Amino acid sequence: MLYLVGLGLGDAKDITVKGLEAVRRCRRVYLEAYTSVLTVGKEALEEFYGKELILADRETVEQEADSILKEADVCDVAFLVVGDPFGATTHSDLVLRAVKLGVPYKVIHNASIMNAVGCCGLQLYSFGETVSIVFWTDTWKPESFFDRIEKNRQNGMHTLCLLDIKVKEQSLENLMKGRKIYEPPRYMSVNQAAEQLLAIIRNRRLQGEEPEVTENTICVGLARVGAPDQKIASGTLHQMSTVELGGPLHSLIVTGTMHPLELEMLKLFSVDSSSFENNAFQRTA
Repeated sequence: MLYLVGLGLGDAKDITVKGLEAVRRCRRVYLEAYTSVLTVGKEALEEFYGKELILADRETVEQEADSILKEADVCDVAFLVVGDPFGATTHSDLVLRAVKLGVPYKVIHNASIMNAVGCCGLQLYSFGETVSIVFWTDTWKPESFFDRIEKNRQNGMHTLCLLDIKVKEQSLENLMKGRKIYEPPRYMSVNQAAEQLLAIIRNRRLQGEEPEVTENTICVGLARVGAPDQKIASGTLHQMSTVELGGPLHSLIVTGTMHPLELEMLKLFSVDSSSFENNAFQRTA
């Protein structure tokens, strides 16, 4: 049996009882280590679960999935995912491979950022398409995510922006030379994401457009959701570009049309309450 087990968002104790029971009876336990991170390391998880964990990076999961599934038809194997097992399409691929090989599987769900963002007070059914904001480079500055944010906002929907994670990434030079040398991990912060959005807004205006999302659009920055030191900050997109929320992981929400109750909740986390008084009421239901 292949068990896909969600670990939740905080620390070792966020695993469900059902998930922990499955982990403890497995012969091999893999920890997916590239789509998200917990606030504690591998050692803390091993101590709490009472099991040795095998780190599974992107290369292992996407190119060597058969090694994870090896003997899973005759023994129990667990694949641990921060958040919920289906928070990333990679894990759907693992299920499809298991089925193809005749390996039975079971999914044990947990909280993920996709539902935990409700902690800021915005209603989950008012969210549109989720987008990912990637780190720009000197030669690659995609803007496609901005178009989807604008479409959501035109429809009155909020947008959850998942911010880039660079773990075990190679530089272009090392990649081209086939050198297995990896860059230090990088995690995009709310202010970095906001800076990129502001740059796109400036670019669009230079092209004669007036974007649906502006520097005065109300946004929400979230950090380490589910952890004891979770932080939430609300304010304009411009204010998000200067807010400091501490260590990873961060997420950013660009709001659409807000219900008065949503607005009242966001005020609890405001960087500056005057920013709501000045413009937020233009987008209330």
